[in-house]
Amino acid sequence: MHAALKLEQNIAQIQLNGHFTFEAHRDFKQVTQEALDNPSVTALTLDFAGVDYMDSAALGMLLLLNERAGGRRITLVNCKGTVKAVLDIANFGKIFDIK
Repeated sequence: MHAALKLEQNIAQIQLNGHFTFEAHRDFKQVTQEALDNPSVTALTLDFAGVDYMDSAALGMLLLLNERAGGRRITLVNCKGTVKAVLDIANFGKIFDIK
């Protein structure tokens, strides 16, 4: 998986592409930590448009991101197909804003 960070005003937009699995944990943590280290960032948007598969490790990474975010709003956008189904089954809509 590839993750790219773009800052727009005070929102960190993170574009995810490929399989979101354990193998992506280093890249995911590096990009999200870069966003969280920026004091002007008040919210994060993770764009799943390019993600076609995610596993339980990806769910764990999202939960850890939520803990590290320190109350900043996290929105998951463009979730579709099996990715959306996995998020729904895990009840992640109670933790994240999913659009």
